[in-house]
Amino acid sequence: MTKSVFSKPFTQQEAIPDAGIEHAIMVLRSGRLHRYNTLEGEISEAALLEQEYAAYMGQRYCLACTSGGYSLHIALKAAGIQPGEAVLSNAFTLAPVPGAIDNAGGKPVLVEIDHNYCVDLAHLETMMLQSRARFFMISHMRGHIADMTAVTALCKKHGVTLIEDCAHTMGASWDGKKSGSFGKIACFSTQTYKHLNSGEGGFLTTDDDQIIARAIIYSGSYMLFERHGTVPQAEVFTDIKLDTPNYSGRMDNLRAAILRAQLPGLDQNCTRWNKRYRALAQRLANNAQVYLPQRPDKESYVGSSLQFRVPELDQGQVAIFIAGCALRGVELKWFGGVEPHGFTSRYDSWRYTGNSQQLPQTLEILATTFDLRIPLTFSIEDMDTIGSIIDEEVSEILS
Repeated sequence: MTKSVFSKPFTQQEAIPDAGIEHAIMVLRSGRLHRYNTLEGEISEAALLEQEYAAYMGQRYCLACTSGGYSLHIALKAAGIQPGEAVLSNAFTLAPVPGAIDNAGGKPVLVEIDHNYCVDLAHLETMMLQSRARFFMISHMRGHIADMTAVTALCKKHGVTLIEDCAHTMGASWDGKKSGSFGKIACFSTQTYKHLNSGEGGFLTTDDDQIIARAIIYSGSYMLFERHGTVPQAEVFTDIKLDTPNYSGRMDNLRAAILRAQLPGLDQNCTRWNKRYRALAQRLANNAQVYLPQRPDKESYVGSSLQFRVPELDQGQVAIFIAGCALRGVELKWFGGVEPHGFTSRYDSWRYTGNSQQLPQTLEILATTFDLRIPLTFSIEDMDTIGSIIDEEVSEILS
């Protein structure tokens, strides 16, 4: 019997909305791509984007940056990290998170994850006590949101500043409260595979006057900080503008124009992603050998990717499974490999951190964890095809 094959690319995103393309052309024709290159009385695209995203989040301040990783870096710096300080983070994340901690002069201290890909709360408290860290950079990895009521309670109990990495949870919420509004600072990505697409880019949001003032100066505002879209009173900058270095990580007007056109459709796109996610999850749930993470009722997630485990696979079978799916057009990423590959890497491959922690629970979970993107260029019917291919390949190996 001929096996079905899926032919659409997993990296193909939807086109930028026409309004974004037209607005980008206007910026190009003006020649004023730099965010501070404005005419008298003109508000730059970057400043307008900051206003609009802050309003979307219901927060006072937003800074538009060159990348999500850059925003994580200056979030720690703006929060007051000192050289060599411990920074807690969940062990299942992508390399820009420990990279940002290292870039800010900190030392990552990793926390186990649970079977639903969220931070293990018991181990989190243990590591808070052991490390005496002042910062917890929680990564809502692949869109999985931990019990944020419990997380914030632990941070308050132990005097830990919470910084949220919301690269995968833009548009999501916990118990009716937007992801990114629980911590002192939140960071977002607008890299191509995220929920808004500018190729590269990011946001930092906060309600804190001092933090946003430092972040704006860090981003490279020179003395043009008043031209930002959301900015505290000038007196807040009196000392900060002299004490804070320039790291030059500004977003330009071209990317801002592209993003402004996408923001009004974000919530609708989140709904579209979830329809596809649920269709694929429903199809995979028919196979008892496939473990899907449990999504709590309080979690309003955005299903732009899906993770699952096949616990019965050994390492040799994992390779066969990935290759079998690939031959049929289904691109799976594996987070259990010893060697980094593409965007994926396991925590013990970040040797630059000098961290020799042993996290057996995380290793066991990642050993058979697979991940696939769900671009909006896929249809609901495509989800059934993809699910069938995965189902058949699992069953063939384990039969």
